[in-house]
Amino acid sequence: MNQVSDLIALLALAGAVGAWLKFTHVRERAVDEARRQCAQHGLQLLDETVGLRSFRWRRVGGRRRFELGYAFEISAHGDDRLDGRLWMHGERLAGLSLPSVGEPALAAAEPRQAALPAAVGPRQAASPAAVEQEPAALPDNVIPLRPRRPRAGQ
Repeated sequence: MNQVSDLIALLALAGAVGAWLKFTHVRERAVDEARRQCAQHGLQLLDETVGLRSFRWRRVGGRRRFELGYAFEISAHGDDRLDGRLWMHGERLAGLSLPSVGEPALAAAEPRQAALPAAVGPRQAASPAAVEQEPAALPDNVIPLRPRRPRAGQ
């Protein structure tokens, strides 16, 4: 009787390891698919990863399939973080949801960038030379880094 329970425990452990390996492989495939879809739609995949958000049984073509839902973050203009989702049936892409980005998002981002120096506060208003201008030659998805300014008490 002890040998049978050991065999069952070993089979359960082997099944758990096999399922973990399968889910890891599907997750790697989902990262590749998210990267490919972002490149196809002109978006940037942030953090180069996806996260499992849902799993369920779903009827596909008369058969029940296990569907895994993954969430990831993308950027359209380099200064935003938008959510995307994809669903996988095994190693095949079953569905994709990307946010709608276009000219309205770009037009909404431009006034915010122009108003940035005025919104920083009175600490920066000391001299016009302290306000750094944005380089015009940078692509849309690059955010220029500025050095930190010391606090008033330091």
